[in-house]
Amino acid sequence: MMSKLFSPFTIKELVIKNRIVMSPMCMYSSVNEDGKLTPFHFTHYISRAVGQVGLVMIEATAVRPEGRISSQDLGLWSDEHVDGFRQLNKELHNYGAKSAIQLAHAGRKAVLDSAAYAPSALRFNESYKLPEEMTIEDIDATIKSFKQAAKRAKSAQFDCIELHAAHGYLINEFLSPLTNKRTDKYGGNRENRYQFLQNIIEAVQTEWDGPLFVRISTDEYDENGNTLADLLYYSRKMKEQGVDVIDCSSGGVIPAQIETYPGYQVKRCEMIKQETNIATGAVGLITSGMLAEEILQNDRADLIFIGRALLANPYWPKAAALELKETIPAPTQYKRGWK
Repeated sequence: MMSKLFSPFTIKELVIKNRIVMSPMCMYSSVNEDGKLTPFHFTHYISRAVGQVGLVMIEATAVRPEGRISSQDLGLWSDEHVDGFRQLNKELHNYGAKSAIQLAHAGRKAVLDSAAYAPSALRFNESYKLPEEMTIEDIDATIKSFKQAAKRAKSAQFDCIELHAAHGYLINEFLSPLTNKRTDKYGGNRENRYQFLQNIIEAVQTEWDGPLFVRISTDEYDENGNTLADLLYYSRKMKEQGVDVIDCSSGGVIPAQIETYPGYQVKRCEMIKQETNIATGAVGLITSGMLAEEILQNDRADLIFIGRALLANPYWPKAAALELKETIPAPTQYKRGWK
């Protein structure tokens, strides 16, 4: 009997060969500060496809120059970025992987020479600059930028798009009462706080009809932050809008001490899946095939996002397969050594 980790997963018309997703992780390696891919990125991502990751997700990619976390971040704010991503996707597909891109805006956590923007003029901490409160015009322009980036992602032949609404970046800043103190239609109650993400999803869907993921922070580690009821409300709204998968991370909204342990974010991932009947991705110190399999077999998530373990070992799927007594196909070039 095949393990669930190595069983295929279908979203819309897309079939991912296994449940292993390379979690988006910033590499800070766009050396010319132009948001473009470098040879490092090709080596980095293609090696995980060779290692048999089912879905390779590209790191947080800015929809506007001022939306980068750092000046070395990737970008998709210009048509000039498309060809590089198209070439990368061709290689990822050659090795049997599907590809995704995480579209992002850093909001008040941007560390750049330019101004930072946020729903409200509140610093992340004293080492960050004071952001400018976004006007309605700023908000409209940013929503349009997500739409245009989605169009470019389609042109670049990505299989999935993920919207980054976690870790205290811009969309998360609108969602959270800790960071959103607005009194207009984008602030106040949770319905209004969701409006920015709702409008982004609607705009993206005018250009994109493929699988759509959203990463959220399922716990803000502060009693005044979003409650579980708020998060379930957002999850139901996303499902109603046609979001296919909620990628369940946590934290990053405000400075906080977080106790981490294997699978520390899975509980809320499971609750969102069970309460709202939407597919979820589990992430957070999932380092073994056995833990990944337990999560899937107990119906706590549908996909397993692997981050640091894939940095340590691009062939993590092979190690997990050995642990689960599975046999997975070797890339042709590596058959002599693949046991």
